[in-house]
Amino acid sequence: MTGNQTWVTELILLGFPLSPRMQMFLFGLFSLFYAFTLLGNGVILGLISLDSRLHTPMYFFLSHLAIVDISYASNNVPKMLANLLNKKKAISFVPCIMQTFLYMAFAHTECLILVMMSYDRYVAICHPLRYSVIMSWRVCTVQAITSWACGSLLALVHVGLILRLPFCGPHEINHFFCEILSVLKLACADTRLNKLVIFAASVFVLVGPLCLVLVSYTRILVATLRIQSGEGRRKAFSTCSSHLCVVGLFFGSAIVMYMAPKSHHPEEQQKILSLFYSLFNPMLNPLIYSLRNAEVAGALRRVLWKDRPM
Repeated sequence: MTGNQTWVTELILLGFPLSPRMQMFLFGLFSLFYAFTLLGNGVILGLISLDSRLHTPMYFFLSHLAIVDISYASNNVPKMLANLLNKKKAISFVPCIMQTFLYMAFAHTECLILVMMSYDRYVAICHPLRYSVIMSWRVCTVQAITSWACGSLLALVHVGLILRLPFCGPHEINHFFCEILSVLKLACADTRLNKLVIFAASVFVLVGPLCLVLVSYTRILVATLRIQSGEGRRKAFSTCSSHLCVVGLFFGSAIVMYMAPKSHHPEEQQKILSLFYSLFNPMLNPLIYSLRNAEVAGALRRVLWKDRPM
């Protein structure tokens, strides 16, 4: 380190380099998406807690997914919305690192929760007679705790490796939040170890879980082909295809972001990919996984009409 290098204490999030009118449009659009994210996931959490019929392993994992989605979006989106309105898009170094840690922790946890959900559906459809034994509440609790613990520990490893680096500029992050790869560009030291750990973690929480999810849904689809009822087969295929769309959107954008060669997608494309798993995916999850579900729709009707006079 030379003596004339300046240590970074405040960073500038460049965000989206657009005209003020377009930034106002994006502020309104993203605010609407964020409100839908909070509302949809909040409704799911409320219904699961209020209706005892939804106190099952499937909805137990759905409630954790809703918590992850609310937390994940709330970690990234409010700062992005504020920067769309402010000319000075500054963030201090410590809050930036905290944002990096939280978004990595929630992203890792969501990957693992999606695996647990696919395994739950696999057991329910392929081994229905043993479902209550295999997916006991003790097993479900251990799976959820493991998902949160592994996600947080992996994020802690990333942040620990970041903090060992000297940061001396530039002061600008070409992103709308403190995304880990963008933060690493500020370091004035060798970051090959950081990138190697990011790639290894991506294999563990992206490629591995994606393969397990695909195996689970493949087994589910094979089982549904044996269903005699055409209506039952149609519902099963509809559910699996919807779930796989969300899984593909989340895992696909993250794999392209963190495992594809960086020359294949410029920084502006990285921001769009980040929007998919920061904003769009948390908004779509309640619609795909829960609100289209007949049991959830029934629970919503019971909650809304419970206090109505006959």
